[in-house]
Amino acid sequence: MAKLRTDPNLTDPDGFYEALITAQEGLPAAAADQLKARLILLLANHIGDDETLREAVALAREGLEKKSR
Repeated sequence: MAKLRTDPNLTDPDGFYEALITAQEGLPAAAADQLKARLILLLANHIGDDETLREAVALAREGLEKKSR
């Protein structure tokens, strides 16, 4: 049974965040969204475990329906 790791695990979270923001600079919103979607698919392929990925999707969506109303 897969278990999604949610505790801090990045060696340089600020550096990753900066790289993500920098990668989107100068892109129109649709292209920035496409970049993020590509990144998600690349990382999902790297993880490769359907149960872990479904758990991640559920956690990412948690609370968003209430916020968008």
